[in-house]
Amino acid sequence: MFEQASRNKLRFVTDIGELSCEDVWDLPLLGRDVCLGNLARELSRRIKAISEEESFVERVRDEDKETLLRFDIIKHIIKVKLEEIEKADNEEAKKAQKQQILAVIADKQRAELLEKSVDELKKMLV
Repeated sequence: MFEQASRNKLRFVTDIGELSCEDVWDLPLLGRDVCLGNLARELSRRIKAISEEESFVERVRDEDKETLLRFDIIKHIIKVKLEEIEKADNEEAKKAQKQQILAVIADKQRAELLEKSVDELKKMLV
């Protein structure tokens, strides 16, 4: 898909100008202006219009193929970005859990020390 896009020098027409596939990776998922969600919605509308006009006699136009390719690329980029967010969230949750476990271990070690007698504590200092 990306090979086809790069070979055809595929561009995404937006309010801020034409964007290459590389540029699209830098867009946010959501936003008021140009974002992946808005691009996906616009391409989806175009594809629905194409399917409503579908001719069973005429061949698919190159323009229609490029619209489908653009939509597939946007969907893929959105999927990857969502997976990256989920992975980061999972890693953050694991990190927080690890911190909690370390805090509990430290508390238990302090509790063990508090239970020791003064003589035992002095011996530990040597």
